[in-house]
Amino acid sequence: MVDVDSFIDEKVEEISEEVGEKNAVIGLSGGVDSSTAAALAYEAIGDQLTAVYVDTGLMRKGETEQIRETFEYMDSLRIVDAKDRFLDALGGETDPEEKRHIIGEQFIREFEEVAREVDADYLVQGTIYPDRIESEGTIKSHHNVGGLPERIDFDGIVEPMRDLYKDEVREVARELDLESIIAERMPFPGPGLAVRIIGEVTEEKLEVAREANHVVEEELEEYEPWQALAAVIGKATGVKGDNRVHGWVVAVRSVESRDGMTARAQEIDWETLQRMQSRITGAHENVARVVYDVTHKPPATIEYE
Repeated sequence: MVDVDSFIDEKVEEISEEVGEKNAVIGLSGGVDSSTAAALAYEAIGDQLTAVYVDTGLMRKGETEQIRETFEYMDSLRIVDAKDRFLDALGGETDPEEKRHIIGEQFIREFEEVAREVDADYLVQGTIYPDRIESEGTIKSHHNVGGLPERIDFDGIVEPMRDLYKDEVREVARELDLESIIAERMPFPGPGLAVRIIGEVTEEKLEVAREANHVVEEELEEYEPWQALAAVIGKATGVKGDNRVHGWVVAVRSVESRDGMTARAQEIDWETLQRMQSRITGAHENVARVVYDVTHKPPATIEYE
């Protein structure tokens, strides 16, 4: 386990030395990784840092409002509405790796645009150790590592937590006095709901995935999962009222883990599972079925794409 006090002192000094008197931007998603990186960078360089939250249209329900409230203390916070640009870029794409690369490149272009406006030379990221391991291997590209484009218009990328696991990041977040809603928040993928949608990302699938994820996080909170999610995985025949529908299939997944490198599917009681399926199928007329994923990691990954 990392020595938290020493780590914070060391990283604040490193960020300060690397950025110097120049400016930096940080991609702020609201998750514990980017939020902790932002807090470290803000302590190191203060007003030289511009925090950028990009509303991709792929975020959880209420995410943008939560970000605005939590980080209002950062006067430099920028909230960028990029929903149309991300959906246009993803249009027609079905390959999981290509989707991650498209999202990674679009993020960088949004950060570069803000960087030009504030004359920033550095990009700070909340990359952690599992991101690097999975991207450098053959598992999947993380949008902030293997998903980055070859051409990046920054003098340098600063990754203060690149050697930490998720549980270590949480320790640092607590020491930095980040709100518990951030420090204890379950992981959410950088590419957002796009990796919880099999195949092409459409507005209808996003609507289903967003509401289903909201239901799952609410219903499974008492189980304290490491991560819980809902994914739109395809279509199947169902019945709504007296009518046959060919509707969406939503898979629910809830796992226990220490660092995300391995995970075990949680045992959820039948009453909770039935309550989730009732809420999810009732929230959208085109949802026909809800299934529960019992697969551990390995052989599965935690996310679907």
